[in-house]
Amino acid sequence: MDTLKERLQKSLHTLGSLKPSQLRYSPVEIKKMAEAVKRDGHVILRNHFQKELIETWNENFLPLLHEHIESKGPIKNRGTNRFYVTLPFEGMWNEPKIYEDPDVLAICEQLIGPDMMMCELATDTPLYGSEYQDIHQDAPSLFSELHHETPPFQLALNFPLIDVTNENGPFEVARGTHMMTKEKGLRKLQNGRIDIEPILLKAGDVMIRDARVLHRGTPNKTSTPRPMAVIGYSRKWLHRPEVNIRIPKLEFAKLSETAKKLLRFNPVVDSLEPAPAQEGY
Repeated sequence: MDTLKERLQKSLHTLGSLKPSQLRYSPVEIKKMAEAVKRDGHVILRNHFQKELIETWNENFLPLLHEHIESKGPIKNRGTNRFYVTLPFEGMWNEPKIYEDPDVLAICEQLIGPDMMMCELATDTPLYGSEYQDIHQDAPSLFSELHHETPPFQLALNFPLIDVTNENGPFEVARGTHMMTKEKGLRKLQNGRIDIEPILLKAGDVMIRDARVLHRGTPNKTSTPRPMAVIGYSRKWLHRPEVNIRIPKLEFAKLSETAKKLLRFNPVVDSLEPAPAQEGY
């Protein structure tokens, strides 16, 4: 029988260019992190991305945010003074150090299989004056008629572009609610049987979560935008037409074999112009 390390190595090779020697974490640690997602609905990797890279993303994101706000006018697509902004898959945003991170992919493969796909590259940003979101899921149950949940099928990789504090709108999560219906999870929250807790992250920290876990955004009480980037990874058969990544042909030509496999179901376009009329997700 193969050892855990051998099984993990085989899994990594299915994505193409990944090598076990690239991993920061051991196979045992990766398995424990995947088990944490199965149990709690999320796991946090501290100081995982290079802080200088994240700071550069933040500097370059702010003009995109202001342009988005000006183009949308009064539209607030995530609630009052809260904006969902898709990142253009070109230039610095086509960054394999982020979406091809070997440890992240190894953990995700343990949860949603070696043929997973990448389906989202975006941000969620509360500004001063934002409010509490309704507690919600990012993905519904696959089979709402069942009284139990399935294994994971869609994951969100969240990482902030600045430090997240109690004052600037931390993401709040209710542990374990990904494995129960939304209605049951909300009842447990209302009855005080489950708590909803703020997730405080530093720039460079990464959270991998099951998209079904109940969560909400909270008010940003500061004058500084608090961008949270999100990358979506899904099982290969899951298609949600409201979300995808438009990839320019010139950018597609630069991709590694790993990236081409991850992004294989997304539209390849001549140019990112014209932009979609509005955000659909």
